[in-house]
Amino acid sequence: MTLWSAASAAYVVAVLLFIASLAGLSTHETARRGLRFGIAGMVVALGATVVLVARSADALGIVLLIAAVAVAAVIGLSRAARVEMTGMPELIALLHSCVGLGAVCVGWNGYLDHTEVPARLADIHSAEVFIGVFIGAVTVSGSLVAYLKLSGRISSAPLTLPGKNLLNLGALALFVVLTAYFVARPGIWLLAAVTVLALALGAHLVASIGGGDMPVVVSMLNSYSGWAAAASGFLLNNDLLIVTGALVGSSGAYLSYIMCKAMNRSFLSVIAGGFGIQATTGGDTETGEYRETSADEVAETLANASSVIITPGYGMAVAHAQYPVAQLVAKLLERGVRVRFGIHPVAGRLPGHMNVLLAEAKVPYDIVLELDEINDDFAETSVVLVIGANDTVNPAAEDPGSPIAGMPVLRVWDAEEVVVFKRSTSTGYAGVANPLFFRDNTRMLFGDAKDRVTDIVTVLERVRVH
Repeated sequence: MTLWSAASAAYVVAVLLFIASLAGLSTHETARRGLRFGIAGMVVALGATVVLVARSADALGIVLLIAAVAVAAVIGLSRAARVEMTGMPELIALLHSCVGLGAVCVGWNGYLDHTEVPARLADIHSAEVFIGVFIGAVTVSGSLVAYLKLSGRISSAPLTLPGKNLLNLGALALFVVLTAYFVARPGIWLLAAVTVLALALGAHLVASIGGGDMPVVVSMLNSYSGWAAAASGFLLNNDLLIVTGALVGSSGAYLSYIMCKAMNRSFLSVIAGGFGIQATTGGDTETGEYRETSADEVAETLANASSVIITPGYGMAVAHAQYPVAQLVAKLLERGVRVRFGIHPVAGRLPGHMNVLLAEAKVPYDIVLELDEINDDFAETSVVLVIGANDTVNPAAEDPGSPIAGMPVLRVWDAEEVVVFKRSTSTGYAGVANPLFFRDNTRMLFGDAKDRVTDIVTVLERVRVH
């Protein structure tokens, strides 16, 4: 067996492991196994590529290859070891930008070093270079803007430039024209122009998307990075990159579609940077008077409740409150209280963010339900605990004039009593005020969610059922 045949066989094994990884990640019970399959597939793919390149490269090339792998490994391990769950969304966005940057570099290299391209394939090669650079550059700038929004370095409010939809369509039309011209007459100035155009378009697309839709943006950028990798695969004549990129691109696109459907958002509108959606203003100020409660009062209410639903959000992640929440659940279950969780599709800032946190705290997964599974049960629930959630439980979604109009939300206000754990009555990530705080059946429990839940658990241990 030749070295190339052995590498091809290794690539097939890697692809199968990646497919098994995606299948495993589809359910909570098999997620760990799926993650291991993914790691194994990447080790096989990287090992085969290193061996294949090392056999044909000179000494300098081998040194550069080893150095690149070593530096990337150190950066990846150090960032992964330090990141907290609250910082995972922006880390993923940053990693997506690295994939896009890789595609841009491969595209430019494909143009600068095309001596081995047969004349009859020159036009196809030029198209691959141009399209690959465009997709990669859009991914780079879009991911960086998403990172800045998710990390709070820039405002999460949507950017609304005059005629923003025409700007996006004009950029796409210009890309098509430039592609045709580049295929006919390749030139470095055209490649530079499309790189700048794509960087501007990617930044504008993501900047135009509001904070409430950022979880969809993360999965969308995941799809973009996959297609960027596939484009690199065509340029490098690497079947593994093509197949793996297609897997990531298609799965990311499908996840984005599912999330858009759950949020009553148009998939095409979101991926086009809010195309056709006119942002509205207002509704971002407090109205009404809130009623404050204490940990003692909440503990007594919970002790005498027949059913409790907990709706967590990003605030629970920030406070690391999932562990005392798990203790609270255990205490209530011991008392015979029916306890469940209501998880919104975009709770947190990453798809599945809350599910991961609750699984980390060993919360029984059979009591963790999605929005469509639990929304009809709030009307028959004694107490709802809103822990760090805001936009996902906002009644303003039923107001046609609200920026989050039409977004399906957890109807927590239908319960007998609602307790909102929050530091203040400030707006959520989407920047929209929440009328829930001022409803007659709502009580506000201010402070750090972890401390307040811990206080409730402590009090609950000595409270008797009336």
